[in-house]
Amino acid sequence: MDPSTDLALLRLVAQRLAGPRLPDPGAVVRRLTCVQGQDLPGALTSVALRTADGSRAAVEAALDSGDVVRSWPMRGTLHLVAAEDLHWLLELLGPRVLAGAAQRRADLGLTEAEIEQARELVTAALSGGRRAGRRELLAAVADGGVATTGQRGYHLLWYLSQTGTLCLGPTDGGEQLFVLLAEWVRAPRRLGREEALAELALRFFTGHGPATVADLARWAGLPVRDVRAGLASVRSCLTALEVDGREHLMAPETPDLLAEHRADAERLHLLPGFDELVLGYADRSCTVPPEFAGRIVPGNNGVFRPTVVLGGRVLGTWRWTGTGTRRRLDAEPFTAFPEDVSAALPEAAAALP
Repeated sequence: MDPSTDLALLRLVAQRLAGPRLPDPGAVVRRLTCVQGQDLPGALTSVALRTADGSRAAVEAALDSGDVVRSWPMRGTLHLVAAEDLHWLLELLGPRVLAGAAQRRADLGLTEAEIEQARELVTAALSGGRRAGRRELLAAVADGGVATTGQRGYHLLWYLSQTGTLCLGPTDGGEQLFVLLAEWVRAPRRLGREEALAELALRFFTGHGPATVADLARWAGLPVRDVRAGLASVRSCLTALEVDGREHLMAPETPDLLAEHRADAERLHLLPGFDELVLGYADRSCTVPPEFAGRIVPGNNGVFRPTVVLGGRVLGTWRWTGTGTRRRLDAEPFTAFPEDVSAALPEAAAALP
């Protein structure tokens, strides 16, 4: 095995985009701990690609049942997480994000009194198992006397989720509805800080490894010292791989998985935008050629395009054009697709969840 060329393939099998898929959406989300979720349709596809039956409907069912929820557990960014994990993730990763958002609240003119008034209003609107879409919930807040104009409304819902009052749960007509976290998640896990840091490290390196300490620090939004503290407790459960002079950690079984499923890892993959194979690392150069990184996120605008992956490397981007029976895949190579890739794209598109 050549570590420098196989790093991306090892990540593919660790994330279960190749090799044995996982039995259900909950198992996928638990393995990855957090699945990037700004774009809900893309997140549904990302999870479905890693399950045995490849069903987006099953991912929606996991949201509707409460097995999986969507919230802002880290970096102030939406993710899918296992319901029982959300509390400890918010407690571990939320304080740094909230401290950094104080100036934003000041810029929006949001006072502590208004935030707490909004908390009372959404609690009254949702208590008793009720649920509401974003527009309906913001209307209740505005009717109660807290202005939601401009970006105030979004920030309020974000803040109330970040501080453990709200989360996004069941779906209705393609929209995810807000619910009260305390009612929706009945059996949260509670971890002390040291235990939470260890849990996060073990699960990240198992589900994303081979990866570095810097990768986890960037992914979780934690200081390197906290990552190292958590890693110290679980290092014996992991194996190390040195690539270009840097230590990468992973589950001990990952190399054997790649050996057994190399053909699956090397084949053509179409991934949605924001997939963890790209977003899950500070250094993604083994998967995304650095000279083409700007083609995935044009203008560094934070919106990641879907990718065409072969042999663990991104060769270009893709998008859907047309609708219904006229919908087709429009793929754009960084340079030129090999002929066999161009020929295989329609079949790969048809197989997407």
